[in-house]
Amino acid sequence: MKITQYLWFEKDMAAAIDLYTSLIPGSRILSRSALQHESPVGSVSVIDFILGDQSYTAFEAGPFDPFNHSFSILIGCDTQAEIDHLWEALGEGGVIEQCGWLRDRWGLCWQIVPVRLTELLKDPDPGVVQRVTKAMLGMVKLDIEGLEAAAKG
Repeated sequence: MKITQYLWFEKDMAAAIDLYTSLIPGSRILSRSALQHESPVGSVSVIDFILGDQSYTAFEAGPFDPFNHSFSILIGCDTQAEIDHLWEALGEGGVIEQCGWLRDRWGLCWQIVPVRLTELLKDPDPGVVQRVTKAMLGMVKLDIEGLEAAAKG
């Protein structure tokens, strides 16, 4: 079996997919097409693409249901430089949220998270987990140095 996530864009889908695939290593556009049906030809555009190691199909077919937090894309970053780069690029024209979350200018929700956070939250010391959680909840863009400092107490 193959699993593919579907994303429904109201407009400007090609620009969104071009940005996403330019930011995430290993990403690429597989195909671009238009669906043929009763409405005017080209009224529904489709792009199949790979984002990192995940398959997606995006539709541009006008307003339907806007993106919301029920679906988000989490990117695990190894370095603060990766976090900063993605945060700036995806957050431009979007809405910055708490705890590493943001909505891009198309409304898609992203979680930009350091891999180190996941490691710290699995620490066997409950005090470390509590301090790191508290620090994370107080952050907007996640900061690896701040999370490490919280882990040390």
